Amino acid sequence: MTTERLPLLIEPEQLLPLLDNSGIVIVDLSKAATHQQAHIPGAHFLDYDQIVTAEKPVMGLLPDSQTLEKILSRHGITNEKHIVAYDDEGGGKAARLLWTLECMGHSRFSLLNGGLHTWLNEGYPLTDQPTTIAPAVFSAAPNNVPVADREYILSKLKNSATVLLDARTADEYNGVRRFAERGGHIPGAVHFDWVTGMDPTRNMRMHSAERLLEELAKRGITPDKEVITYCHTHHRSSYSYMMLKILGFKQIKGYPGSWSDWGNRQDTPIET
Repeated sequence: MTTERLPLLIEPEQLLPLLDNSGIVIVDLSKAATHQQAHIPGAHFLDYDQIVTAEKPVMGLLPDSQTLEKILSRHGITNEKHIVAYDDEGGGKAARLLWTLECMGHSRFSLLNGGLHTWLNEGYPLTDQPTTIAPAVFSAAPNNVPVADREYILSKLKNSATVLLDARTADEYNGVRRFAERGGHIPGAVHFDWVTGMDPTRNMRMHSAERLLEELAKRGITPDKEVITYCHTHHRSSYSYMMLKILGFKQIKGYPGSWSDWGNRQDTPIET
């Protein structure tokens, strides 16, 4: 399989024969200790904190393009390479990297289905040997299409063609539990906890397209609508964003900052 034909959601058995392919960069966003103990051979370790920034109390913001160029180049990512991302939590951090790449104009990437859970539990090769990363150059071409900011969302609150997907827990959505000054959810937002997309009986792989499309449709989330995903910092909701992309949704945006932005203001409407 050539890199031009790699699927957006890649299975371990599809990645295995490509471990030595020079056109691919495998990026590991697991915890540092996990990577040091065991990672996919050749994987480049990338600390998740390097691809997000903050303006407290707002967290999970998108760094500027110059900063991201330096970080991505340092980790061996170029405009020509196909990026395969994984982590040790099911895909949230890996999906945030892929969303970030899309925001920087890079669209050749794949999410490893289930991440380290599938690779480790199904007996694929692992190593504890550090990966030597050759110098690289990544040139950003900033693309705002995948991004929804607060003003954009405010302009869409009464638009029936747009639906907000809240990927947090039910308690966060209902305002029972809060990590910002105010609790609740954006008016009209639909609750779809990010872990609902994962199948724990299949090593945290994404559920089948048929099941996910049915569950989403029950909540009014359909491919004909624009969908904006958010959580608390656009970490969990990056997985939701990538899930929708894999399902073929064409109008998708992610909200960097998410509830840490919306819920820490006094001028934003809230429902509980």
